[in-house]
Amino acid sequence: MVGTPADQAREAVVEAALRRLDLDAKARLLAGQDMWTLSALPEIGLGPLVMSDGPIGVRGVRWSADDPSVALPSPTALAAAWDPGLARRAGVLLAQEARRKGVHVLLAPTVNLHRSPLGGRHFEAYSEDPYLTGRIGAGYVTGVQSGGVGTTVKHFVANDAETDRFTVNNLVSERALRELYLAPFEAIVAGARPWGIMTAYNTVNGTTMTAHHHLVNEVLRGEWGFDGVNVSDWMAARDTVADINGGLDVAMPGPRTVYGAALAGAVRDGKVAEATVDAAVRRVLRLAARVGILDGAEPVVTELPETVDGIGLAREIARRSFVLVRNERGALPLKPNGTVALIGAAARDARVLGGGSATVFPAHVVSPLDGLTAALPEGTLSYAVGADPATELAVADGGFSLTAVCRDTDGQVIGTRPTPGGLIQWMGSDLPDGVTHDTLHTVELTGTFTPRESGPHTFGIKGMGAFTLTVDGTTYFDDVQRPDQDDPFEAFFGAPVPRAQAELTAGETVDVSLTYVVQLPDDIPMRVVTFALAHAEPERAADALIAEAVEAARAADTAVVMVATTDRVESEGFDRTDLHLPGHQDDLVRAVAAANPNTVVVVNSGSPVELPWRDDVAAVLLTWFPGQEGGAALADVLTGAHEPGGRLPTTWGSLADAPVTQVVPADGELRYSEGVFIGYRAWEKAGRTPAYPFGHGLGYTDWTYESLDISPAADGTTARVRLRNTGDRPGREVVQIYVSLAGPDPERPARWLAGFASAEAGPGESAEVTVTLPRRAFEVWDEEAKTWSLVKGSYEITAGRSIADRRLARPINV
Repeated sequence: MVGTPADQAREAVVEAALRRLDLDAKARLLAGQDMWTLSALPEIGLGPLVMSDGPIGVRGVRWSADDPSVALPSPTALAAAWDPGLARRAGVLLAQEARRKGVHVLLAPTVNLHRSPLGGRHFEAYSEDPYLTGRIGAGYVTGVQSGGVGTTVKHFVANDAETDRFTVNNLVSERALRELYLAPFEAIVAGARPWGIMTAYNTVNGTTMTAHHHLVNEVLRGEWGFDGVNVSDWMAARDTVADINGGLDVAMPGPRTVYGAALAGAVRDGKVAEATVDAAVRRVLRLAARVGILDGAEPVVTELPETVDGIGLAREIARRSFVLVRNERGALPLKPNGTVALIGAAARDARVLGGGSATVFPAHVVSPLDGLTAALPEGTLSYAVGADPATELAVADGGFSLTAVCRDTDGQVIGTRPTPGGLIQWMGSDLPDGVTHDTLHTVELTGTFTPRESGPHTFGIKGMGAFTLTVDGTTYFDDVQRPDQDDPFEAFFGAPVPRAQAELTAGETVDVSLTYVVQLPDDIPMRVVTFALAHAEPERAADALIAEAVEAARAADTAVVMVATTDRVESEGFDRTDLHLPGHQDDLVRAVAAANPNTVVVVNSGSPVELPWRDDVAAVLLTWFPGQEGGAALADVLTGAHEPGGRLPTTWGSLADAPVTQVVPADGELRYSEGVFIGYRAWEKAGRTPAYPFGHGLGYTDWTYESLDISPAADGTTARVRLRNTGDRPGREVVQIYVSLAGPDPERPARWLAGFASAEAGPGESAEVTVTLPRRAFEVWDEEAKTWSLVKGSYEITAGRSIADRRLARPINV
């Protein structure tokens, strides 16, 4: 291994440790010992290596609200800031959080692409564009690893939808793989040297990714020189021999995996060479040395970065990510001392993050109602629910005071744990003190609920198995709840089932209890106790709620309507079937806009939704899933204390017009028949106009692009752009550089993003940015020659504000 003297010293320690291990110890090290950790090997001074989910926070080994984490905005939000430096700062904070929780490796970032707007997990990925994704991902990885914590760039590769994700065979041309789906991984390996990568559940061109020798051993490790660990997505490893020979180092989770004893047996049977196991163990020990848990090896980071203010950074990222896509008649920022009607259930009960394994539990959340109440003069803000995006039960939260009580088969209490909400997710050894999986028979969530509204409250259960549900002394359910689909993660991501309706009075406390009989299925290779008490407040007629909102809007100078998705619309585990806002939110916006022409709509979603009323309102602000400080950041932007700094990282348009929508496999296969034409590339090829194009975003000032100069450079082509702030307040502009062939070529996109940079200037001031366009911007993958090929000829270089708003152009010959 070639590297610095420190790298060589670490490698010597790794080799010495490897020589001291027998086959069984080596095989055991490559298998998770539980949900989140690899086994310690005291005989060589190796501590347990701990992994944890990200990407917006570090959950740690406990999936519970009683172990809070800083919650940053969603990855789509981070990408919308178009600032690799900001992504790096986010990574530094997450490393700080990881160290606080005893975590060595963060299971992030997700750099899959927004191939179709229906992808259910797109909020967890950055963009539809591979270049933007690679730049933001490299910044993130660099930041995390500068804090001495490893990353696992995921999900390698073509894990761009959720439908049948365990079994789907994605058929992708080699050119599309290279130019789109592999490109962010390649850029991050080259630019940030990640210490880990995670292979996906899916199959690519007939081979499962955990066993994909070509893409892992030949491309990732061979061509790109990746020297880190390849860990499986959880439960993705399914074949001992194929996976280890295909380049998979670690099979997670444990204790039951296809590695461990099975791997040692395969070596003894002659099916796997011990040298192959040694190579995998070497990479794991190298990771352990890098993060500082292998005796004798100096960690990569010996001087930690300065402490980051997590609350302040979460707020900054949020406001820098908000994208103002429409602002007519100067609707924003809000006029000083004007009255504001804030409308929408999402304004009170904020949706700050997406559902699934990306979930963390912040110590507090600033809702839009909280943020605006604090920012606006007293007496100028009113609130109305208007419409609720939730169309089903949510995990019990506000008004509940609950404790988990664990009992053995004799009914004796063996442990308790306070639970801030109604969710129980105990994985591996994360159990209350004194409790083991062998002794645990039942878990009772018991406590009180104080309703904030009178009427019929609905209670339900999320999870699989035998439950007893009691509310205010009445037992409503005592039976078995069974899954409705064959997905091992149904208990995690499935919908709550309504089981009781109780007439309650606001402010009057009642007792509640949900008891679960613990049953660990034999076919799940991890020991997990997971279920939840769910709840919904009394439903009110949609027309009445909208009528109240209309009256509030009519009485105010400005109506601010919050619309949102829910975790049943955007989450891990399923794709979307449409892009509609749930519930009666579209009806709400239309009614409010008819009553008040100065209506501002704030869209709280992680990825595109249809906005059929967008031309009827004064302003539209996209806030993604804005993290725990989202409400404070929203107040900053609406009042004009800060600009909305975001630009779209993905195209927003209607599903009917979207060129690429297929996410459902046919006979187990999903054909990427569009080739290299996804996102804006596909919209332009189809000649369709989206609602809001890639790169679009408005600020609170105006910019004039004055000059564009192109010159050759040692590492590519340099574009220099001079621009001027022609507005009346300071601002920040994202200058985007696109490349296009001078003549049409049906095999290539009309244009593609090749670089970007941010400029800041005060009123009347000018600024200049320099952007280096890499050689790759002028190359294509030659499928016959199996290599990158420079396409010589005439090109046009354009600089502007979006793919559709190009201000300056210059020709260039390559």
